[in-house]
Amino acid sequence: MGTIRETATKTFGILTSGGDCPGLNAAIRGVCRAGYDKYNMTILGIVNGYRGLIDGDIRLLTPQDFSGILTSGGTILGASREKPFKSQGSVYDDHFSRDKVEAIKEHYHKFNMDCLVVLGGNGTNTTGYLLSQEGLNVIGLPKTIDNDIVGTDLTFGFHSALAIGTEAIDRLHPTAHSHNRVMIIELMGHKAGWLALYAGLAGGGDVILLPEIPYDIKAIGRHLVRRAQNGKHFSIVVVAEGALSIEEAEMEKKERKRYREQTAVPSIGYRVAHEIEGETGMVAKATVLGYVQRGGIPCASDRVLATSLGAAAADLLAQGEYGRMLGLVHNEIQSVDLSVPAGKVKAVPLDHYMLNTAEAVGTCLGR
Repeated sequence: MGTIRETATKTFGILTSGGDCPGLNAAIRGVCRAGYDKYNMTILGIVNGYRGLIDGDIRLLTPQDFSGILTSGGTILGASREKPFKSQGSVYDDHFSRDKVEAIKEHYHKFNMDCLVVLGGNGTNTTGYLLSQEGLNVIGLPKTIDNDIVGTDLTFGFHSALAIGTEAIDRLHPTAHSHNRVMIIELMGHKAGWLALYAGLAGGGDVILLPEIPYDIKAIGRHLVRRAQNGKHFSIVVVAEGALSIEEAEMEKKERKRYREQTAVPSIGYRVAHEIEGETGMVAKATVLGYVQRGGIPCASDRVLATSLGAAAADLLAQGEYGRMLGLVHNEIQSVDLSVPAGKVKAVPLDHYMLNTAEAVGTCLGR
């Protein structure tokens, strides 16, 4: 251990919330190693996200706890989807139960935390912002395979999931070619299509469907038929889980939900396969990659990003710069106010160069 520097934060709690993704342990390690080695901070691990903070499931972390975890997937702290500021509805509102929030505040002070470090996606950082408005010191780190957090150009977990998605598309190509089929692969991305767009382009997808661009099944059908007429009797269709048709885009959320329940198919990938068969007469088969995208070891770039963000978080802790989220902005580690990502989603801009690139190489975006 080198020379210990003076620090505004003596003790901090750390939690991981929401879905797991590659790079979480690397980020935990980055914060804890820098916080302990550089600043001699006391570190409290909060088990299972905000649920652990509500229940007081908190333990002291030692170097043995955050050693050797750089390459491991998942999170050593566990996670949950507990959102203390949410009521039974689907949005953050003024009707949440104060009991959970008061329990969080009680345990924050009981364990003498100077700051709470939260690792997670949109919901996690939104909750962090709301807790900061309740008087707690909070620092956020952006994790999600969807890459949809406002305030950072890149989230850790994205590149690992991108590699998995691209490999899956590569593996579908031989079957599609051998059997002259249309193969649909459904990737994650409920509100933003970054993962489907990047993996689709990297894997040579012939059609890429994103939440940002409602699709026209007739345009897709024309594209696939034209490929067949040109001697390409197979196609790969990459679909983000949040993709929707132009008809669905005009519906209210509840109406769209009822409409989808009537189709009796498990997800968008199967629905698109059914629609393509009806439109073209071609055989279409769907594959849903699911949680495989979030599993396994983080790729090298995610390890580097997560570690860098974690180490930078320790510096903010030392300086007492609270109410911030770390991010990668213009290839530099920077921080933004926690209000920046709160309640927002970073969608793919309709003028993004990747969309232009996809169409330039002959990819159909469903329009």
